Amino acid sequence: MIVLTINGKRRNIDLPADTPLLWVLRDTLELTGTKYGCGISICGACTVLVDGEPARACVTPVSAVLDKSIVTIEAIDQDATGRKVQEAWLNLGVPQCGYCQAGQVMAATALLKRTSSPTDADIDTAMSGNICRCGTYPRIRAAIKQAAGLTEDKP
Repeated sequence: MIVLTINGKRRNIDLPADTPLLWVLRDTLELTGTKYGCGISICGACTVLVDGEPARACVTPVSAVLDKSIVTIEAIDQDATGRKVQEAWLNLGVPQCGYCQAGQVMAATALLKRTSSPTDADIDTAMSGNICRCGTYPRIRAAIKQAAGLTEDKP
């Protein structure tokens, strides 16, 4: 039996230790906000926070996150920074198709927790592993700045 702490709750999981975290979240716990994208850690759709750092759930075995705090998009509003990011996303209408947005919000939250006033370069670096095929990058950048309190301009 594996015990994981997900969104502040301890969860008992009866799966092999090499099971990707993504499948535990989606299939076992029905936390379907975390998306399957590429399956090889390139697109960022499956980004969750592990001890506050972005992690790709599609390539993270559950054995790697024992005794760590895992946060998914379902609980990001319980974090003050995550809530600001979500509010900015809504204010600026960031999502188009929305598929990548959970991963984008998680990566943006991690960035703002590390760097409260990010530069464009900080944003580009932090978000470079999260791909949006709709091309909402200007709105993502504007939303991150708005969440940081740097600007309220619309893209």
